[in-house]
Amino acid sequence: MLWCDLLVDAGLLDASFRERNAEMLRRYTAGTVTPVEFCDFYASTLGGRELSFWQTWRERLLVECVRPRICADARALLRRHREAGDVLVLTTATNRVITELVARDLGADHHIATEVEVIDGRCTGRTSGVLNMRTGKVDRLRAWLAARGLDEVLLKQATFYSDSINDLPLLSAVGHPVVVDPDDRLHAAALRHRWPVLRFDRRA
Repeated sequence: MLWCDLLVDAGLLDASFRERNAEMLRRYTAGTVTPVEFCDFYASTLGGRELSFWQTWRERLLVECVRPRICADARALLRRHREAGDVLVLTTATNRVITELVARDLGADHHIATEVEVIDGRCTGRTSGVLNMRTGKVDRLRAWLAARGLDEVLLKQATFYSDSINDLPLLSAVGHPVVVDPDDRLHAAALRHRWPVLRFDRRA
């Protein structure tokens, strides 16, 4: 949502995107949007421009929009995992172009995201490969493990944090699911499955 708002404010997207973006977020939060609808919508914002064009806008998204929203609690949690020797993987349905710098800023060791199609250096506005959302997120993570010669039994040792009802498949696949700042539906699922619920102090 922050990405579209940034581009609408800059005149790079039509103003109608703001309302469409808000509706996409509403349906995503409700868990009613399909992976194709969600991933294609955000890939479409990149279409027709060279990949290099987006570098400045990716940096602005990180510095102006995302970094100020990452609370100290979240950074401290990542630091504890890092100090424990854990491998940190950011896995997200949002495409790599939008999220790559965020993953780097968070200190993720690896980044799994929906991929976008790029032909001759230019974004087509379409996605590529398996969409990294819902069951696709589980499939992509298993493929990531296999590509490194790692057994998927490692999922039962993994901790996964999510605030989205769309992540129920991966929350159910790992050994240590943690629900973060959930809405009512995800909170109910956490209670039903007896998953721990974490709430960050976002007052700062």
